Amino acid sequence: MRIDLSGRTALVTGSTQGIGRAIAVALADAGARVAINGRTAATVEDVVAELRAESDGRELIAASGDVTTEDGAAEVLAATGPVDILVNNLGVFGAEEPLEISDAEWRRYFDVNVLAAVRLIRATLPGMIERGWGRVLNIASDSAIVIPAEMIHYGMSKTALLAVSRGFAKAAAGSGVTVNSVLAGPTHTGGVENFVYELVDRSLPWDEAQREFMKEHRPQSLLQRLIEPEEIANMVAYLASPLASATTGAAVRVDGGYVDSIVP
Repeated sequence: MRIDLSGRTALVTGSTQGIGRAIAVALADAGARVAINGRTAATVEDVVAELRAESDGRELIAASGDVTTEDGAAEVLAATGPVDILVNNLGVFGAEEPLEISDAEWRRYFDVNVLAAVRLIRATLPGMIERGWGRVLNIASDSAIVIPAEMIHYGMSKTALLAVSRGFAKAAAGSGVTVNSVLAGPTHTGGVENFVYELVDRSLPWDEAQREFMKEHRPQSLLQRLIEPEEIANMVAYLASPLASATTGAAVRVDGGYVDSIVP
């Protein structure tokens, strides 16, 4: 299969590092014009320069701004222009004792992980429908289905994102626009490394700490290792392409078999 996104503009939120950065690279390498997003303009500019240096053929836009606010989202969309592919990747996570999660934290997780995505979908979906083509991809998590005891608030927000995806897919029915969520499994990023060391002995070397984390806290993984960001990005690139035209309203798993279910 050849994934060709030439002539398409993509916005990937939270794309200066981790999964978001890998997704941005995959889309750019498939020919899309990709907006790199982060809160800090200097960081975004640095990442754009780094990615351009890696490959001259990448068409990249610096689109800094805090999409968890209305003004920030407007700033990002102004820099990006009409969006054909929206990837809502931005998210926060962290371990916390269930009975100690404050009202403020519940709201913060909803605002960042759910409402920011809704805000951008609301702003970009009408244009996609009018043009007769578009892709909305919400990066969810296995935690949407297998709620972790140590971060219920995170699981809640990702479950809500599945509902958001399904609902907006119905809003775009018959238009040529697809809306899907991607259930990412435990993935190797800098933030996850910190999270792993919150739960296992910090003196352990990384490879040993990773194995211990998967054994103790994610034993149902069939992959039995953390997923690499590029593996998530490969699925996103496919779903963003014309090749995935019949997939919409779905929760597509890239979870290493973590969710113990035959049907996604």
